[in-house]
Amino acid sequence: MARVKSGKTNRARHKKVLKRTKGYYSAGSRCYIHAVEKNDHALQYAYRDRKVKKRNFRALWNQRINAAARLNGTTYSRLIGGLIKAGIQVDRKVMADLAITDATAFAALCKHALA
Repeated sequence: MARVKSGKTNRARHKKVLKRTKGYYSAGSRCYIHAVEKNDHALQYAYRDRKVKKRNFRALWNQRINAAARLNGTTYSRLIGGLIKAGIQVDRKVMADLAITDATAFAALCKHALA
């Protein structure tokens, strides 16, 4: 019985990893063993940071809404509470965009929330 050699398969796998780690510091881009480790960490960070990105953007939108709400004589929490009581459903991304691009529309939104 002949043994199975995996030269082509291994080389292809190594090339794939080394191509992905191109530009990494030192042996992280040249040595397969180190490149595998760096690549695994990079993929873990990418997965984690896709979630963190959403968290950061929501925090940014809240800050922008709060700043615009204070210009209209209220606070973020009062504005959100008023909108919920008024039955107005506007997500924070849209509200933050309104606060920056269309101040009159945001002021109208504030007026409805406070009424």
